[in-house]
Amino acid sequence: MKDYLSLSRAKDLNNQKEKFIYRFLEILPGFLSWTTLAGVFLLSWLAPVVVAVFIILFDLYWLFKITYLSFHQITSFRQMKKNLKTNWLEKLNELGDWKKIYHLIVLPMYNEKKEIVESSCQALVNSKYPKNRMIVVLATEERAGEMVRKRAEEIKEKFSQEFLNFLVTVHPKDMPGEIKGRGSNTAWVIKVIKEKIIRPLNIPKENIIVSGFDIDTRPYPQYFACLTFHYLTSKKPHRSSYQPIPVYNNNIWSAPNFSRVVAISNTFWQMIQQERPEVLVSYSSHSIPFKVLEEVGYPNNVVPDDSRIFWKSYLFYNGDYRVIPLYYPVSMDAVLAKNLSGTIVNQYKQQRRWAWGCIDIPFLLFGFLKNKKIPLSKKFYHSWNILDGFWSWATVSLLIFFLGWLPLIFGGERFNITLLSYNLPRATRNIMTLAMGGMLVSCVISFLILPPKPKQWGKLKNLSLILQWLLLPFTLIFFGSIPSLDAQTRLILGKHLGFWVTEKTSV
Repeated sequence: MKDYLSLSRAKDLNNQKEKFIYRFLEILPGFLSWTTLAGVFLLSWLAPVVVAVFIILFDLYWLFKITYLSFHQITSFRQMKKNLKTNWLEKLNELGDWKKIYHLIVLPMYNEKKEIVESSCQALVNSKYPKNRMIVVLATEERAGEMVRKRAEEIKEKFSQEFLNFLVTVHPKDMPGEIKGRGSNTAWVIKVIKEKIIRPLNIPKENIIVSGFDIDTRPYPQYFACLTFHYLTSKKPHRSSYQPIPVYNNNIWSAPNFSRVVAISNTFWQMIQQERPEVLVSYSSHSIPFKVLEEVGYPNNVVPDDSRIFWKSYLFYNGDYRVIPLYYPVSMDAVLAKNLSGTIVNQYKQQRRWAWGCIDIPFLLFGFLKNKKIPLSKKFYHSWNILDGFWSWATVSLLIFFLGWLPLIFGGERFNITLLSYNLPRATRNIMTLAMGGMLVSCVISFLILPPKPKQWGKLKNLSLILQWLLLPFTLIFFGSIPSLDAQTRLILGKHLGFWVTEKTSV
């Protein structure tokens, strides 16, 4: 019995010992982050020489790591460009009976404007894959109201003839045990689609791939052909998720500079992760075999459903589960509200929601304690990686940009007269200057992935796309470390976040 796969928090457990363990694991990520930040302040006062040496070694480590990640970024970008030029339908024809594969596309809809949803549906129509093998589900919420349901029906009327089937579902509100959001809506869709479409059409579940897209996701034309090829050529297709690269190009020219930097930085991180499939976790818009969803069950009680379905599957299949990188893009929206202040608030809330993925830490580590079939080496590797990832997210930007000054401020006169004190800021400055090479790589690639510039934007817009990278330290701290610390602190206090829908503004 794997009852632990449905856990969302310590309160779900009845056994007091297990509840204590899970609660400890909930506190762990925030404890590590805050202990690190508090420790450097304290040690800068008590042992400034030790901290100064640590700072230099820490900066050198990140210089090498940025160099390492930049190479991965370049390689991933080149592979993505290659895949965009590949005729995937032609490659499928070489495989034989590929038309047996059906694609179920789930588009969870809350209160988005009609033109945003229609743009995503039109992108599906433009896909170079047989539409009679595509099923589209516009998954609405009862709590969104009757106007949204009518809007969905109007969209269905416009596009229903394009696909094998176009279904509008209504996820009931206030379902017991659920958390409002994309996860519970998607879980509901899987139940409905099984009864209304899959069984009547008698489609083998092994031949269905489910793509859970955000409502603003616009797949590039050969996404489903590329996905089908990887599915059919995978050694274990039913033990794998399939991950495209999210590029936030839908409204990138209209988004403010800081929002573009955050969006592009996230794209680059996902590019890098594609080069490291051993640590790749399903993220945002991704695809997964229907058979997995039927056997494992899509999570309906957590906010980060995209990563949770991966870890839930990993534990369910005793470590025999992976994410296959597609090196193929889907286009999404950068954060853009009706005004600048709204965009700032929405950007912070979106980053905090993503950082709330830290709740996967107690879920995974507790699952490792319960599951005795996963090799210890895999448990250690993934435990270290997930802890390091969220710790780095919360602390590294603050350490890099502020740590070099702390011994000078708190070290006292005895430290400030030393040669080490004199050279510390110069050494850190020189190391970080070298590390700026990584930002240069990002700047160049950011130009190469941009869509054509709209006519209303002049040449000064190109200049702003270069100067925007000066905002990187600001975005890493205020839209990186701080929302991550916010999420981890909430987890320490047991104040769980609900799902927050990012505002979509058409341009």
